[in-house]
Amino acid sequence: MPDEPRPAPARSRALGLWLTAIAASAATIGGLLLLQNISERKREAQHPFLKIADLTETTIDPAEWGKNFPSHYDGYMRTADNQSTRFGGSEAMPVRGGGAGEPPRAKAESKLEADPRLRTIFNGYAFAIDYRERRGHAFMLDDQRDTERVKQRPQPGACLNCHASNVVAFRESGIKQGAPGTLQDPLNSESGQAQLFKGFEHVNAMKYSDATQLVSHPVTCLDCHDPASMALRITKPAFLEGIRALAGSDDPVPHLPSIAQWRRTSRATPYDPNTLANRQEMRSMACGQCHVEYYFKGEQKRLTFPWHKGLKIDQIEAYYNEVGWADWTHADSGAKVLKAQHPEFELWSQGIHARSGVSCADCHMPYTRQGAIKISDHQVRSPLLNVARACQTCHNYTESEIKDRVDIIQSRTKAQLDRAEIAVVDLIKDIKAAKDAGATDEQLREARDFQRKAQFRTDFLNAENSMGFHAPGEALRILGEAADYARQGQIALFKSAQPRQPSPAPPR
Repeated sequence: MPDEPRPAPARSRALGLWLTAIAASAATIGGLLLLQNISERKREAQHPFLKIADLTETTIDPAEWGKNFPSHYDGYMRTADNQSTRFGGSEAMPVRGGGAGEPPRAKAESKLEADPRLRTIFNGYAFAIDYRERRGHAFMLDDQRDTERVKQRPQPGACLNCHASNVVAFRESGIKQGAPGTLQDPLNSESGQAQLFKGFEHVNAMKYSDATQLVSHPVTCLDCHDPASMALRITKPAFLEGIRALAGSDDPVPHLPSIAQWRRTSRATPYDPNTLANRQEMRSMACGQCHVEYYFKGEQKRLTFPWHKGLKIDQIEAYYNEVGWADWTHADSGAKVLKAQHPEFELWSQGIHARSGVSCADCHMPYTRQGAIKISDHQVRSPLLNVARACQTCHNYTESEIKDRVDIIQSRTKAQLDRAEIAVVDLIKDIKAAKDAGATDEQLREARDFQRKAQFRTDFLNAENSMGFHAPGEALRILGEAADYARQGQIALFKSAQPRQPSPAPPR
């Protein structure tokens, strides 16, 4: 008797139904887990930090802020990890300490040794004594206290503005000088601002050796953030005064739209970035509190940003000429010359990144993700050390291609800077030779004027910390003018030294 056929199709259908049910259950469970994960991430994003420490207007120590914001604090602490690029930064160089048995300490590399022309360019000024490469924010106060410029030449307390967390020091000094209110008042309140500005005026005029005793930290969280809301804010009086002067000028500033908007109003109240600037502007203005050109005005040594006519070097120079400012009289030439500081904000303002709405923080503090939270990386450093997050989020090129493009820009700028420095040194030597040979001040006047022009432009790019990258076209323009002015000065000197031909006798 033949075997009966087995019901294979029915059994297969049952197996398929079971597999389908299992797959559906797995998908349902996976979907629920994904939904749970999304919900957890949303809750995490709604509560970006765990409040452990109470932060107030007197919380200077960044370690206290780090209890609530450990990732931000970790980045801040890593500003001590120095790594140089081809045209900037400094590895810490170990040197022997001054006391017997004192362990080696670290110093930044000397720019004077790397570029001996600077000793001639700065002769008669403190920068000819000691001038070093920049290091991370962690060293900004120690490096200033340790420089021979401060040790060998008396300096005012105004120097402290860009090298320390001085908000509380200013306010404490202001209260002692009679400003109303207490330190518990919000910084941006009327009394808080009165304390800040009164103390700023007092500390500026102090001896640096006394003023530096008022502070204990380099730049900290309190200098840029409101302790209650964590919003970015401007705390440096010199920037507040400088940006108001800029807003009142005619200089077009398309990269600062809140100023353009304020100019269209009645201007009944002064421009205030803390109430008018948008967040993207503040991500550059916070940096512009220190990374700027400045001078010390009057006997009170009031720190002043020379933005009254605009941010371009020509406008800054015109302002200095108008107020009769000179940083020092050159020891070799006798010219009244200018020393540029660190005009990153000014040069960045002339570049394509600023015009495109890219802030300083976008490149030097790029966003990074911590779980569901997106934060700014507080290890402030060169974008070349972090190309993936600093550059490639906008530029769809390989890392090697991006670095090559930057290197081309900076190499061209450095070559032009060398030419400008050589021309300035040649002019200084020629003026000195003419002076030693008996040339009068009147005969040297035009050449000295050209030295002032050429030297300021050369130093503007030498002191600026991007080797021209912040605005490549503007950088080459400035350095081209520098070399041209220096050579014009030599020509003027040659002409002034020529014996005057006697006037022809009048016809009889």
